[in-house]
Amino acid sequence: MSPEFSSQISPPFFSEGSDGYLGLNSTLQELTMYSFQVEVSYTAGEITKFFEKYPLLPGAILLEQGQFIGMISRRRLLEFLIRPHGQELFFREPLSVLYSYARTDILLLNETTPILTATQLTMRRTPEFLAEPIVVQTASNNYQLIDIYELNIASWQIRGIETQVRYERSQNKMIQNDKMASLGRLVDGIAHEILDPVGFIWGNLTYISNYSQDLLKLIAVYEKNLSAPSAEITHIKDEIEFDFLEQDLSKALTSIKTGAERLRKLVTSLQNFCHIDELYPKPVDLHACIDSIVLLINSRIKGEITIVKNYGHLPPVYCFVGQLSQVLMNILSESIDALLNEAVRQQFYSQPINTHNKPRIDITTKVISQAGNRTESPDSRWVSIHIADNGPGLSEGLKQQIIESFSVEKQAEKTTSLAVSYRIITSKHGGKFNFNSQPGVGTEFEILLPLV
Repeated sequence: MSPEFSSQISPPFFSEGSDGYLGLNSTLQELTMYSFQVEVSYTAGEITKFFEKYPLLPGAILLEQGQFIGMISRRRLLEFLIRPHGQELFFREPLSVLYSYARTDILLLNETTPILTATQLTMRRTPEFLAEPIVVQTASNNYQLIDIYELNIASWQIRGIETQVRYERSQNKMIQNDKMASLGRLVDGIAHEILDPVGFIWGNLTYISNYSQDLLKLIAVYEKNLSAPSAEITHIKDEIEFDFLEQDLSKALTSIKTGAERLRKLVTSLQNFCHIDELYPKPVDLHACIDSIVLLINSRIKGEITIVKNYGHLPPVYCFVGQLSQVLMNILSESIDALLNEAVRQQFYSQPINTHNKPRIDITTKVISQAGNRTESPDSRWVSIHIADNGPGLSEGLKQQIIESFSVEKQAEKTTSLAVSYRIITSKHGGKFNFNSQPGVGTEFEILLPLV
C-alpha cells in the first residue's frame, strides 16, 4: 500500500459478476460489486486519497465500531470539498461530520434482488439521489456497493433481451394462431366431407329398413300360399339360415342406425369446436355445447370417469360458441388429467381404490341472481356453469400460481389454458370465472355468463 495511505484502512476490492451473461432473472450478485469499508473516525482527506487512486470506486461503506451505519458516495464527498472553503472546513474532519450533513438516502438491497426490480426501486428515489450507488447486503452479511451506471447498463441489456423474447413469443403465437386457424378450417372441411356420406347412410337407412320388412312380408305370403316348397327353396333357406337372418336383420339395421347417429353427432361436435367465431356473439344452446364437448373427450375417459349432468332450464345465451367450447374443453381436460393421474398414482403405489369414491365430474347449470352494485341492476341474472371433480385437489401454492396467472401482468409470460379461459370469459363475454380447490376434496370451476 502507498505510504501516504493509512495502514488501518483495508484497500478496496471489487468482485466481478458470475459469467457476464445476463438473463431475465439475473440478480444483483451477477454484477460487479465494490467493497470499501472504513470507520467514521477517519478523515475526509484520508478517504479522498483512496478515491484518487481508484477512480472506479463509487463510494465507501461507513462503519462505527465495526457496525454498518451507512454509505457516502464519491460524488457526495467531492461536492463538500469543492464548495467555497470546503477543503479547509471538511478535509481534516472525520467522516461522521460529513455524514451528518450529507443526509444520504441509502437504498439497501439483498444480493438476490432481481436487477429489474432494483432498477425500478432506484427510479423511485428523489432526483438528488438518483445517481447514488446501491448498498448490497451479501449472504455473509457483508456490505458492498454497485455503481448506478453499471446497474442501468445491465438493466438496458435485460430490457433488450426481454423485448426480443416478447417479440419471438408474439411471432410464435402468431404462427401458432395461424396454424390453428388453418387446422380449424381443415378439420371443418373434413367434418363436412364426412357428414355428406353419413347423411347418405342415415337417409337411406329408413328406406332399407322398410324395404327389408316388405320383402320379409312378401316371403311370408309366398310360404303361406305355397303348399309344398321345392327342395331347392328349402336348401337355399337352410344355406342362408333364413330364420336367423329374419330375426337379426332388424337388429343389424338398428345397430347401423345407432352408429351413423353417433358418428353424425361426433362430427357435428368437432365442427362446432372448430367453429371460427364471427364478429358478434349469437344465441347458443349451452347444453348442446356442453354435450358436444363431452362427446369429444369420451375417448379419454375410457369408462374410468363418470360425468354427471345436472342441467337446469336455461334460455339461449349470447356468446362466441367457438371460444366458449375452448373454455369448456380446457376445464374438462384439467379435471380429467387430475383424476387420471390420481388413478395412476394409486395403482403405482398399490393403494386400494375406493369404489365408493369413483372418479367423477359433476356439471351443473342454472340461472342465478346476484346482488347488484353501483354499476349493476339489483336483480342481475347470470347463467352458471359449475364443473366440479372429486380429484386430489391442489395445494395452496399451485392454486395461488393459477390465480396469479389470471392477472394482466402475467400475459407476457407463459400462458396456461386456464389463463386463456379466464380472459375469454371475462374480457370477451363480460362474465366471471371462479376457481377453487381443496386438497383431498377436489377442484371446482364456475363460469358466470350475463343474461342480456
